[in-house]
Amino acid sequence: MTRSFRVAMLALLLPGAAFAQPAPLSAAQRTILAALDAQATRYAAIAREIWQFAEVGYQETRSSALLASTLEAAGFRMTRGVAGEPTAFTAEFGSGSPVLAIIGEFDALPGLSQDSVPMQRAITVGGAGHGCGHNLFGTASVAAAIAVKEWMVANKVTGTLRFYGTPAEEGGSGKVYMVRDGLFRDVDAVVSWHPADRNQVSASTTLANITGKFRFRGVSSHAAAAPERGRSALDGVEAMDMMVNMLREHVPSDTRIHYVITNGGRAPNVVPDFAEVYYYARHSNMAVLQDVWDRIVAASKGAAMGTGTTVELEVTGAVYNVLANETLARVQQRNLERVGGVTYTAAERAFAEQLQRSLMPGTALPLEEAAKVHPLREGGSGGASTDMGDVSWVVPTVQLSAATWVPGVAAHSWQAVSTGGGSIGAKGMMVAAKTIALTTAELFGDRATLQAARAELERRRGAGWRYATALGTRAPALDYRK
Repeated sequence: MTRSFRVAMLALLLPGAAFAQPAPLSAAQRTILAALDAQATRYAAIAREIWQFAEVGYQETRSSALLASTLEAAGFRMTRGVAGEPTAFTAEFGSGSPVLAIIGEFDALPGLSQDSVPMQRAITVGGAGHGCGHNLFGTASVAAAIAVKEWMVANKVTGTLRFYGTPAEEGGSGKVYMVRDGLFRDVDAVVSWHPADRNQVSASTTLANITGKFRFRGVSSHAAAAPERGRSALDGVEAMDMMVNMLREHVPSDTRIHYVITNGGRAPNVVPDFAEVYYYARHSNMAVLQDVWDRIVAASKGAAMGTGTTVELEVTGAVYNVLANETLARVQQRNLERVGGVTYTAAERAFAEQLQRSLMPGTALPLEEAAKVHPLREGGSGGASTDMGDVSWVVPTVQLSAATWVPGVAAHSWQAVSTGGGSIGAKGMMVAAKTIALTTAELFGDRATLQAARAELERRRGAGWRYATALGTRAPALDYRK
């Protein structure tokens, strides 16, 4: 019995053993990685440019155009402005089956402007910043797509490679409209990633999310000379907030509800005739979440009735929880282990150490974590929400995280913006690009895995499941960030 045969038999007998020590890279895989390494400086420059644009949801005109033009120059067929979203696009190469998709995001977050330095320093006070690393997200995905396209050409690989440029992930539900319009109907698998402070493939879920703006209208009046003639819209908002805060005791404990008052009036001596509050509600089960949301809506109506005001609701976003696919996750994990993590230079290490001193006590992690590849995460739920959830319910989907941030840094922080605009972020971005490219190339030649992934999706969804969104037939909320 040869050693290779014994190893193969052990892999069959011990689940997961085959992934502990990935097989050596093939010549084709080495070519893919070398192509990405050769273009790393170029892609870092693209990511930095999008980082400087810092465009929020549905306003990512320059960011979208830069990524789209990069793909078009590489030979992809372009379709712009899909699903009623001016900054959304698809890019396609090849024809026939299988159809494999790579996804890229590129929207920034409001209020997180930050320079690429290890201390808090806004570039534009109150401006936007890439606190979730979507400048890296979109660029890495474009890099991977181009590398796979070149591999397909060189090896005469048949099938369709499709890139989805998806705007407004941060609360705008950009992908939901694309799913609703059937843009993923013919896709066999989706390969994606997200910036983070660690290298890991996830086969866990996220939180479903419904968001909306409650707009109260009342009657203005002099707050001192004639208060009895006024009806305060702000009273309506505050009464609603009070009722929702009492509701927290009577919803499942893993529910998340948060809000900001976006308009509370202009002057204390004027009874506000308009006020607005912006709500997010989250839970890992969409059915449970819908019930919680209905109770929040009921609270708004009660608040309006009690304060003599009126209220209207604009549902601005709604996303499913992610439906994990372990079949694809194991393929991506194997390729992440082949690629490896991020190694800091002395200058990057000094930057990281200084930045870590700004973190909350006890949250910093050893810098060596960035070089590690963590085991596949199975089960459980993350605390965030993403419109990737809707994609994952209609197409087998896999997603990894890569260490683009200093270990211990949280998303949606100035520290994430800072590292995402420099060399640390760019290095993590290329880990993602390489892993996505290897995974996608492997799936092109593995129909059995694609069939198993589809069977897993159907099993997890359950018989008779049909896609529906809380957004109904509404058009994309293109002005939700205005």
